Amino acid sequence: MTKIRAMVVDDEAMARERVVSMLRQEQDIELIGECSDGQQAVSAINTQHPDLVFLDVQMPACDGFGVIQQVGPERMPAVVFVTAYDEYALRAFEVHAIDYLLKPFGRERFQQTLQHARAHVERRRAGDLGKRLMALVHDVKPEPQKLDRLVVKSGGRVFFLRTEDIVWIEAAGNYVRLHLGDDSHLFRETMNGVEARLDPRRFVRIHRSRIVNSDRIKELQPWFNGEYVVVLQNGTRLTLSRGYREKLQERLGKNF
Repeated sequence: MTKIRAMVVDDEAMARERVVSMLRQEQDIELIGECSDGQQAVSAINTQHPDLVFLDVQMPACDGFGVIQQVGPERMPAVVFVTAYDEYALRAFEVHAIDYLLKPFGRERFQQTLQHARAHVERRRAGDLGKRLMALVHDVKPEPQKLDRLVVKSGGRVFFLRTEDIVWIEAAGNYVRLHLGDDSHLFRETMNGVEARLDPRRFVRIHRSRIVNSDRIKELQPWFNGEYVVVLQNGTRLTLSRGYREKLQERLGKNF
């Protein structure tokens, strides 16, 4: 069982000791600190990160509301306000205090407050755990596995094409045409879709309607207005679009 780490903040020593003595009787509560003024509380909350704070409203220099303002509402732990003045009750709940203890209070009322606090801390911990798990899943989520072959149906036949044998790809309406040496096949996929499924270490887009296997590039020849022609090993000549020039430079590891 993970204990609730609690802190008591009150400028009156006797009032502080009463809350402390009650907390020490709870097996699931760990008292991690006491503070006698607001500035001490701000520092202690920021460094010790308690789960629960019993916070006096009226204190010199920095009152309970000032503590929340300085720490920041989004960083504050669960707060139970403790005060002798009930006129602060409405404002206490406006700053999302989970309960409000009006001095003097008895053990029964204190136990009710602890039950609220336990439920609140448990919900917060569950939420934090969920966020951490989502972050962990995001961090360790494997990259989608790139295909090493494509299955193409044509003329009643089924072809299993190794992606490394693909020389280049061009858009063809709702399909793409895969060029493999002397053969070509229509494959029902968009350019963006097939690009996402291919290994980016091998395939690079050189135009919005063309993708090439970088292992099959023979040379780049200057063309008009700073553009280039990509010459493949089989003699195919394809225009390199300016918008994709940087991608090809990154893949080849060279500037041109």
